[in-house]
Amino acid sequence: MKPVSPLPSLDRPALSQGSNPEGRIQRAWRLVRSSGWRGLQWTLRQRLGGGLDYAKWIELNDTLTATVREQMEQRIAAMSNPPLISVLMPTYNPNPAWLREAVESVRSQIYPHWELCIADDASTSVAVRDILKSYAETDARIKVVFRPENGHISASSNSALALASGPWLALMDHDDLLPAHALFCVADCIATHPDVRLIYSDEDKIDESGRRFDPYFKSDWNADLFRSQNMFSHLGVLATDLVREVGGFRIGLEGSQDWDLVLRCVERVEARQVRHVPRVLYHWRVHSESTAGSMDAKPYAAVAGERALNEHLARTGVRAAAEHIGFGYRIRYALPEALPLVSLIIPTRDAATAIRRCLDSILQKTAYPNYEIVVVDRGSTDSNALACLQSVAQASKVRIMRTEQSLDDAGACNEAVEFAGGSIVALLSDQLEIKAGDWLDEMVSLAVQPGVGAVGARLWYPAGALQHAGVILGARGVAGYSHRGMPPGRNGYYGRAALVQSLSAVSGACLLLRKSLYQRVGGLDSVHLKATFADVDLCLRLGEAGLRNVWTPYAELVHHGATWSPRTRHFRQDAAYMRQRWGNSLRGDPAYSPNLTLEFEDFSYAWPSRAAWYSESANH
Repeated sequence: MKPVSPLPSLDRPALSQGSNPEGRIQRAWRLVRSSGWRGLQWTLRQRLGGGLDYAKWIELNDTLTATVREQMEQRIAAMSNPPLISVLMPTYNPNPAWLREAVESVRSQIYPHWELCIADDASTSVAVRDILKSYAETDARIKVVFRPENGHISASSNSALALASGPWLALMDHDDLLPAHALFCVADCIATHPDVRLIYSDEDKIDESGRRFDPYFKSDWNADLFRSQNMFSHLGVLATDLVREVGGFRIGLEGSQDWDLVLRCVERVEARQVRHVPRVLYHWRVHSESTAGSMDAKPYAAVAGERALNEHLARTGVRAAAEHIGFGYRIRYALPEALPLVSLIIPTRDAATAIRRCLDSILQKTAYPNYEIVVVDRGSTDSNALACLQSVAQASKVRIMRTEQSLDDAGACNEAVEFAGGSIVALLSDQLEIKAGDWLDEMVSLAVQPGVGAVGARLWYPAGALQHAGVILGARGVAGYSHRGMPPGRNGYYGRAALVQSLSAVSGACLLLRKSLYQRVGGLDSVHLKATFADVDLCLRLGEAGLRNVWTPYAELVHHGATWSPRTRHFRQDAAYMRQRWGNSLRGDPAYSPNLTLEFEDFSYAWPSRAAWYSESANH
């Protein structure tokens, strides 16, 4: 009965596995050979200092004190119209002990305004039926319906839905657990945001001994990541009238029925009406009989997920196709029938080797046919560089544009955008080398989607480690690169280094967007930002204009250049401007979690968490 987990397990570095010192040394050298010293450093941090002691983190950040519990009770008492939350629980032959624990976790909620709607799907276990009858007879808040025949989880979830009388539905499996504050946090979110329609929280797993592990600390609502994985469940809470309006759970989507339901619901609400509570409000039970850790154990769930996504795309008029990729889903968006001209803008100065390598890789590997290259020469004086530029100018797709030597990259890019003939522009570092030939097809297919601002690519260090999987605001003071230093072959924190997602910003080393959008927000800031963060600032202004920036792992390039260095005077000046201009935005990246660190770029735990127990702005 229990559906398979839609989420991948955490990537766990294997460097320190085993007790053989010689074996550990060999694994370390293999890491250095495959990903350089950065990959080894990243792995050592994950194993030795990455905050993997979740039990300690729970003790410090996720344990209710008497004071916090009392404050929650006071806030509940002050609510003018506390909503009734109907917890839906389909059951089928669960372990009786775990069923009792699941029900008792609901009965132990600090928030008292709930009902538990249980639909038993013709369990053959007499013990299960007796437990459910006993609860229904002794607790008026618990409603139970016994289905006459087994119909699988969608049918039984609809039977539970039929019992619900509250305006809100919380979805719960028959052997999982809710912490005592779960429904309070939901009710508090509803009170804070009266127009909310969908609510989801962070989650973790719990084993047979009661040990909690593998927390998923999620981002705020992220439509592109949601199309890559079901980040909504669990704890998922939905407006009852919305669920009934879309027809409830669909038969035939078993295994991905929750995801399908939310996909149909989000089509009818605005993004601001989907809210995230950044606290662990759900403990997913993992045991010997469970398939919670692997989608492969139930391939029908993967097929159902593909169907749910593809039908969602069709309903919303998006020309695209979804496919399961093992740890999530990939959507391939269709290119326009008339391929837009893309202007690849590459500023350079006295860098003959780099620009030759960059241009050769573009011209030899790029599959997308309709592009031009605008090389912006910022006053080169080196004879080799000048000879190189003269040589590449002979290529039919290459144009050379010369600017003043004093002009920085941002100013040079702004001039080049006006000079460019394409309706789409891509800002590229001259230190790039194309890794996969379909990189431009992928980026253009995303850039032409409605509501998309900038599109970023996955960048690798030459030695093999990951350099850039998007920008995380607030990391290292202003901004940092997601998963920087991660060795190849890994998917990152819950797949976030290998799945398409919305991010607050992407790297200007490879950034693509529609020319009209670039011009609308004023291009790169060449006045205040002289060395770094002009790309982040551009992305934030796109976000301010109501657009979402998207990062894709399917456009892959090698970046031979250096990343931001905090040691320079210009860096410090640019950082000060960014903090003054974007202060509030830098303190709470919606694409990141307050439960994850800002000191490093590896998605390890925050010590302490920046998440509050409840909303400070709640108006009861």
